[in-house]
Amino acid sequence: MDEMVKLPQYRLFIKPIDLKELKRDIWIDEPIPAQLRIDGKRLEIDISYRGSHIRDFPKKSYHVSFYKPKKFMGSHEVHLNAEYKDPSMIRNKLSFDFFSEIGVLAPQSRYVFLYLNGKEEGIYLEIESVDGNFINRRNLPNGSIFYAVDGDANFSLMSDLEKETKKSLKLGYETKWKDSRSAEYHLQELIFKINTIPPVEFEREIQKYVHVEQYLRWVAGIIFTSNYDGFVHNYSLYRNGETGLFEIIPWDYDATWGRDVNGKIMTADYVPIKGFNTLTARLLDVNNFRRQYRSLLEEMMNHQFTHDFMMPRAEKLMQYIRPFILHDPYKKDHVIQFERELQVISDYIKNRRNYLQRKLYKLD
Repeated sequence: MDEMVKLPQYRLFIKPIDLKELKRDIWIDEPIPAQLRIDGKRLEIDISYRGSHIRDFPKKSYHVSFYKPKKFMGSHEVHLNAEYKDPSMIRNKLSFDFFSEIGVLAPQSRYVFLYLNGKEEGIYLEIESVDGNFINRRNLPNGSIFYAVDGDANFSLMSDLEKETKKSLKLGYETKWKDSRSAEYHLQELIFKINTIPPVEFEREIQKYVHVEQYLRWVAGIIFTSNYDGFVHNYSLYRNGETGLFEIIPWDYDATWGRDVNGKIMTADYVPIKGFNTLTARLLDVNNFRRQYRSLLEEMMNHQFTHDFMMPRAEKLMQYIRPFILHDPYKKDHVIQFERELQVISDYIKNRRNYLQRKLYKLD
């Protein structure tokens, strides 16, 4: 395939006995040893399936940890996303790039073509891991990073899963990177303060813990992309070691731009303009923050969240990956649907803009 030279080729080799073990129980996170060859380099790796509901899909997504050498292209690990339910295969990348455009930290991503034991597995989106290397690559101050792993990462004292008071304020989070032994204390203090600062003090005090403008930009990003799970699940927290303020990083944005988590068309009012979760509600209850949020929405609707800004980017991504869709065993029979997705995204932007314009008054 001549066109394959334009896309990095990842050649994955797994011993049959190990591959059998990997497939035996798709819900086990224990990795197996494997070998990955990239551009003539031979890398020893550990590999496991990744994701929650996506593990049931025929085309699997993978978590790759580099074992020997310990790093590749500055990373200890990467995520290979199958993007199986997204007919366009661009929604995740389009979202990450969009967040970067509006001033929010976001993972880098690129497309690769994966082979498994010599067989074509198809096109994948390689996503940068949000960890210490994520911090280093951006020359950010050292800090701590926490993954929101389930619905208990809702910034509340109440468990979203158990429907009762949380037994621990760390519930919903996995510590990914620590800059000090007090890192998890700071996370728990954040959750506690969000819920206990009196209303009269909230505007002043919350700015000691949260980078408010950055948080509001992140909220705007969710509102524009319509990631329903984004407020309580699909994110990471980064605590800047110099400022002591928490910033928020998006993650898993395939169910966006007009399609939900099941790949179905979403309505324009799918995610309300004020979003949800405890922190968002408390911030938008403050007049100054609410006005700041409205101003950010209007600014972005004039510049980034427009048809003229987004559609050339979406079209460029789809043109880039189309040749490889034809060689993807899971996607090649759905090329017609793939080609229709530009219109789905276009219609979504138009309808979502109209909805948001009608709802801006709620932020007065």
